Amino acid sequence: MKSKAFFIAGAGMGYVLGTRAGREQFEKIKKWSMSMWQDPRVQAQVNDLEARAAEFAKAEGAALKDKMAETVKSVVGSVRDGAGSSAGAGPRSSASNGVGDSAWNGDGDPL
Repeated sequence: MKSKAFFIAGAGMGYVLGTRAGREQFEKIKKWSMSMWQDPRVQAQVNDLEARAAEFAKAEGAALKDKMAETVKSVVGSVRDGAGSSAGAGPRSSASNGVGDSAWNGDGDPL
C-alpha cells in the first residue's frame, strides 16, 4: 500500500513539474488533494487508524520495549564476546576506518 501511495505521489509530482501549465495545474491538484484530505470519510479513516495505533502502542508497548532490550543486550553481548576472539575485529584494528576510535579505551569498552 505504501509503495502505491509513493508511486502516485511521485507520478503526480512528475506531472506537475513536467507540465507547461505549471503553477496553475499545481494549484488545481493542491485544491483537489486538500478537498480529499478534508473529506469526512477520509478523516474518519485517519481517526480510526490513529486510535488503533494508540491502542496497539498501549497494549504492546511494554512487550516491544522488553523484547528490544533483550535483543540489544544479546547483540552487545555477542559483539563483546566476539570482539576479542577474532583477529582485526577490535576498535583499534587496522581494519578500522578511524571513525570514533578516540571514544574507545582499547579494551572493547567505550570510555
